[in-house]
Amino acid sequence: MAGATSLAAAANLAGKSSVRVVVIGDPGTGKSSLIVALATEQFPENVPRVMPPTRLPADYFPDRVPITIIDTSSSPEQKPKLIAECQAADAVVLTYACDRPATLERLSSFWLPELRRLQLKAPVIVVGCKLDLRDEQQVSLEQVMAPIMQSFREIETCIECSALRQIQVPEVFYYAQKAVLHPTAPLFDQELQALKPRCVRALKRIFIICDNDKDGALSDVELNEFQVRCFNAPLQPTEISGVKRVVQEKMPEGVNESGLTLTGFLFLHALFIEKGRLETTWTVLRKFGYDNDIKLRDDLIAMPIKRAPDQTLEMTSEVVDFLRGIFNMFDIDNDGALLPTELEDLFSTAPENPWISDPYKDCAEKNVLGGLSLEGFLSKEILMVAPAEPGSGETPISCVSWEPGLEESLHPVSQAEEADQATKHEKAASCELGQAICRQPNTP
Repeated sequence: MAGATSLAAAANLAGKSSVRVVVIGDPGTGKSSLIVALATEQFPENVPRVMPPTRLPADYFPDRVPITIIDTSSSPEQKPKLIAECQAADAVVLTYACDRPATLERLSSFWLPELRRLQLKAPVIVVGCKLDLRDEQQVSLEQVMAPIMQSFREIETCIECSALRQIQVPEVFYYAQKAVLHPTAPLFDQELQALKPRCVRALKRIFIICDNDKDGALSDVELNEFQVRCFNAPLQPTEISGVKRVVQEKMPEGVNESGLTLTGFLFLHALFIEKGRLETTWTVLRKFGYDNDIKLRDDLIAMPIKRAPDQTLEMTSEVVDFLRGIFNMFDIDNDGALLPTELEDLFSTAPENPWISDPYKDCAEKNVLGGLSLEGFLSKEILMVAPAEPGSGETPISCVSWEPGLEESLHPVSQAEEADQATKHEKAASCELGQAICRQPNTP
């Protein structure tokens, strides 16, 4: 779906200007030959014991991020250096020789436990070198690696290659780079085979933002707008129909008469990840302001609100309408109050519900069922963005659906102005609301 340009932008948002890949493994497994074959596109006749650092230019792979490849020695006297290189790595390529089963066994008996002992956080790519020497009677890579990957979840992927025959040599380092720029761990629980909760919350927020008419489904028009926003290219009507057909076949509740539902949207991303297309989901997340830990960038959360000691914050009618719309959207039973379960649903796209703890927990009156009125809802908002001491405030309502770019949504008002306007305005504050910017009115 995405082109090289949009993927490059996503990589930049990942905060990586380069990727450092360290190659480790038993002696004679083909580490140095693999690196030389990649750099020269031919099999080396004579290979040094340890290659000097090798750098691939930014345009070598579509993500346009340069790679530095570090060769290592597994000799005992070089162990301190090997440990230091592993700890500085963005990704580790762990090799074994396809024609030497003992080197495969050493993955589980030594190398992978050793990386765990070092508390290495970098993804691991397991590579079977010398594929051209592999016995055709041997079991498949999937059969060999399945139990190992089950025990060592830090393995991102496995691949076999041949430096002699130039088989899948570039792919080794493409997967290593991809594991850094588009990691699996924050998105997907390999053991449960499901999206992780933080990823679900983020995707739900994105779905709500893109559901312009708030009917609980993405229409063809909304899907196309989403596609253009994330990947700078529209979908053809046949492509949209194809996407919905795939979802409906696997998960009937993923599509209704209005379009793609939240269930279908989440299913699509789980499908992308299972098929190895993590860059698709990461491009979407980064376009909507998420970092590698699936947290919103600071500039989307913390909104500086400058005001004098004698000023309070006043909400524009635009923000009042937005908050009223959010209130009504989550007031499922239309009783004019948000029950605890409805509030939990409202905050289901935020890392947590901030209103269950002080000072917000009991700052507004509730009805006998524990429901929060619109006035109480707005009062909690103003408490979050206008703390007792002037400064900046943070609130997670931007995790619902407010978009960046709506300027002049809040402005400070002096006490004298407030007294004059008290009967004309609803007072509260916009819940951080993305990148809303304060404006200073003329004050006496």
